Amino acid sequence: MALGVPAFPFTFVVHFVGIVAIVLVLFWNIHFRGGLAWESSNKNLIFNIHPVLMIIGLIIFGGEAIISYKSLPLRKEVKKLIHLVLHAIALILGIIGIVAAFKNHNESGIANLYSLHSWLGIGVIVLYGIQWLYGLVIFFYPGGTSIIRRQSLPWHVLLGLIVYVLAIGTASLGFLEKLTFLEFGGLAKYGSEAFLVNFTAIATILFGAFVVITAISQAPPAEDDYAPI
Repeated sequence: MALGVPAFPFTFVVHFVGIVAIVLVLFWNIHFRGGLAWESSNKNLIFNIHPVLMIIGLIIFGGEAIISYKSLPLRKEVKKLIHLVLHAIALILGIIGIVAAFKNHNESGIANLYSLHSWLGIGVIVLYGIQWLYGLVIFFYPGGTSIIRRQSLPWHVLLGLIVYVLAIGTASLGFLEKLTFLEFGGLAKYGSEAFLVNFTAIATILFGAFVVITAISQAPPAEDDYAPI
């Protein structure tokens, strides 16, 4: 059931929390973890690409793609294109982020796909890709019939939100897993980095929550919803 409130005010919260989450994840991986690198003798720098791109990609760009229909009073075709492009950016960054995690594990002699976080992560990226391809073919190009589009739209929206919630949950598991490993390695449980990781996870969860709230609220009228006088 859609909320009987306008979505527009919630979009400001989404943008603000999204910026906070980006700043926190970058500060964590650059200031505390030493930075980012695709090639390095310090393999931890390769892994640092993973949380940064997963948050900025799947979570932030993915969330902005979801709320684009509710935050932009533009023509439907324009919003459809923005929605598609933002999801494409999210998917590409997500794939690169996952490749970075595999690259780090392979070059460090660490086993792959042994944790619940990794299992869910692969599932999320596969479902995300399927959702994007289906949206491209049915709603953009070449496009399905009007009956197929009308019948598919509610399921596309519902499954999209489910995949996004799964992405938020998977990211939360990732923060927990990484922090647990760091604490086993000697990181102070009540130190500044541990608190930063937890606050970054909270910002990520809050961002996802407000994305969902925005998605089920009332959209502003599109430009082509107005009838000429």
